Amino acid sequence: METPDRPPLDVALLSELLAGPAGPLRRLEVVASSPSTSSELVAAVAADPAAWPAPALLVAEHQVAGRGRSGRSWETPAGSALTCSLLVRPSVPRETMTWLPLLAGLAAVTALRSTAGVRAAVKWPNDVLVPGDGTDVTGWGGHRKVAGILTELLPDGGAVVGVGLNVTQTPDELPVPSATSLAMVGAATTDRTVLLTALAESFAEIAGRWSAAGGDAVAAGLRDDVAGACATIGAHVRAELSDGRAVHGTARGLAPDGALEVRTATGELHTVHSGDVHHLRLN
Repeated sequence: METPDRPPLDVALLSELLAGPAGPLRRLEVVASSPSTSSELVAAVAADPAAWPAPALLVAEHQVAGRGRSGRSWETPAGSALTCSLLVRPSVPRETMTWLPLLAGLAAVTALRSTAGVRAAVKWPNDVLVPGDGTDVTGWGGHRKVAGILTELLPDGGAVVGVGLNVTQTPDELPVPSATSLAMVGAATTDRTVLLTALAESFAEIAGRWSAAGGDAVAAGLRDDVAGACATIGAHVRAELSDGRAVHGTARGLAPDGALEVRTATGELHTVHSGDVHHLRLN
């Protein structure tokens, strides 16, 4: 696969669409390079909260030390990915913030389906998948990871939602066989300006529904929306819990707080609040 063209983001257009009077953002910053947009945004907000009215978005053309779950890190070739972090301060109870990664995943899925024409899906709790090449990869089944999401709660009640979307990477530029990019799956567009606009607008719409319901994702209809977009629901999974235990069973649905409900072969229902979930088989 030849390395595709990687034009820069159209900052002027993004500013007009996203940070203008009718846009969903109150501040947009695009930088040439960042070790990690999430780390940089968290530090900037801590240093000068008034300078970062929410929602605010920090985007990097090149991220050299992105952060994932459990401290995992990665680097993407310049201009090959969409790497950004969003500061939000939703008017919802703190305990409902467990929904943030799932709602961000739903926003990404919605944006990718509508703009890139790919059959994107959420993998609980914080990944976005697309169909692979027909072969299975351990822990992922026939799907491949095209985006990852990481949320970090702030002391002031806000949160930073980081998104890393693989756009034009080639197979040689991806670190693991479970990863893919939009270019590799034949997406209708790999224009990062279009993709970022769709993502920001989709998240704003979803977050608005969530806030209007006081953080009640069930009442807002968002639990059903996430479940409907989630490839994990209905799959046979192995959930590796934070205490070292593992649960095998079928993912049956989402609890009111967004936790994953897994029913074992013996009929026991386990509620998984955190941990790595591996897809063993799709039903």
